[in-house]
Amino acid sequence: MITTDPVHGVPCFLDLGAPDVQAAAAFYGSVLGWEYEAMQGGEEMEGAEDMEGGMFRKDGKVVAGLGKLTEEGARSAWMIYYNVTDADATTQAVEKAGGTVRTAPRDLGEWGRMAQLSDPLGGQFAIWQPGTDGGVELVDAPGALSWTELYTSDPEAAKKFYGDVFGWSYSDMELPGGGGAYSLITPADLPEERMQGGIMGLSKEDLALAGGKPYWHPVFDVEDCDAAVAQVTGNGGSVQMGPEDAEGVGRLAVCVDPAGADFVVLTPVKS
Repeated sequence: MITTDPVHGVPCFLDLGAPDVQAAAAFYGSVLGWEYEAMQGGEEMEGAEDMEGGMFRKDGKVVAGLGKLTEEGARSAWMIYYNVTDADATTQAVEKAGGTVRTAPRDLGEWGRMAQLSDPLGGQFAIWQPGTDGGVELVDAPGALSWTELYTSDPEAAKKFYGDVFGWSYSDMELPGGGGAYSLITPADLPEERMQGGIMGLSKEDLALAGGKPYWHPVFDVEDCDAAVAQVTGNGGSVQMGPEDAEGVGRLAVCVDPAGADFVVLTPVKS
C-alpha cells in the first residue's frame, strides 16, 4: 500500500499537465470529488506568479497538482514523483543506468528540490527531495492515489533500470488468460505490505497513447468504480478497459480524460 511515509523511492506526489486547467479541474472534480485551489503567485515560490495551476484537495488534504501543459508536442499526462534523499545523486544514477534528464535538479523555494527524468525507453517520471513540503497529504483512500503502474514494451529492462535507481525489489504474478507476468514493486528495505505499484509488459502497438513509449499512470481509489466511470464518460472522457473485476484486487477501469491523460479508478476488495 502507498503511504505518506517519506521513504526513498516511494510515490510522494503527482501532477497533471493539461492544455485547459479549468476544464481539467472541473473533470476531476466530477470524477473524484476533488476541489481545485489555484496557486497564489508571488511570495511562496519564485516565478509562481507566471504559472497557471494549483492543487487538488480531497477533504481539505492535498491529493495532486495541476498545471498548464506548455511543452510543445507533449501529450497531456499524469507525472508521478518519487521521494528521494538526494535529487542530484539520483539524477546521476539515472544517467549511469541509461536514462535521460529532461529537467535538471532545481530548487522550488523552500518546498524541495525536483528533477524530471526518463527511463532508457522514454518512460517519464520525476523525483522530489522534500524540504518543507513532503508531497500529497492523503493516499490509499477514496479520491486519492492508491497505486502506480508502468506500461512498457520491455519489462525486464524497466525492472533493472528502476531497481538500479531506486533499489526496488519485485515479485511476479501471472496474469489470467496467458497475459504474461505483472511485476509488483516493493520499495527498498520495506516489507511486501508496502507494495506501491506494478510493471506490465505491452506491445508498442498497445502503447499508442505515448507513441509506443512506456508510460506511468496513477490508480485512484474510488468508492464505486461504475459510478466513477459514469462520471468519466458523462464529462467527456473515455474508457479503455472495464469496468471489470480483478480477483483479489477489486473492480477497476482504465480511463482517459478529455485531453488524453490516462488513469485508473479502482474500488478495492474489502479486507
